Amino acid sequence: MSQTRRVRVLFVCMGNICRSPMGQGVFERFVEQAGLQERIAVDSAGTHAYHVGEPPDERAQQAAAARGYTLHEQRARQVTVEDLRSADYVLAMDRDNLAVLQELCPPELQGRIRLVTEFSELYPGRDVPDPYYGGTRGFERVLDMIEDAAQGLLQAIRRRHRL
Repeated sequence: MSQTRRVRVLFVCMGNICRSPMGQGVFERFVEQAGLQERIAVDSAGTHAYHVGEPPDERAQQAAAARGYTLHEQRARQVTVEDLRSADYVLAMDRDNLAVLQELCPPELQGRIRLVTEFSELYPGRDVPDPYYGGTRGFERVLDMIEDAAQGLLQAIRRRHRL
């Protein structure tokens, strides 16, 4: 195993039971398929403590599993300032959570916080909508957006970190 520090990616939504666990699951699979799991660490958290300790929403797990992503081992947690210090990429799912992260983040680390869709080809700069109060289709749409952004993110990380 390499002694090189791993690039750390953190996906963030509000409660850490829908969008950010899906982001983590999708990106973990992409990293694994690229053979970079020793070089890139992936995690997720929420800006609020509503669901700390709970597994991802059952609908998120089902939608993800239908596409081959595993979420069942994840547990919701709230983002910390230490997360912002240790992560190279802190990726908010929408502008509301982006604002919360920017408020929490020390000024010298602000550049690490981005909207996840900044890496998207099909949905650049758009909010990933919260599917919690909607139906199954909302979870599918979220996965579509995350998959697209995750492809661009992986390409960006590979270029920037020469992986």
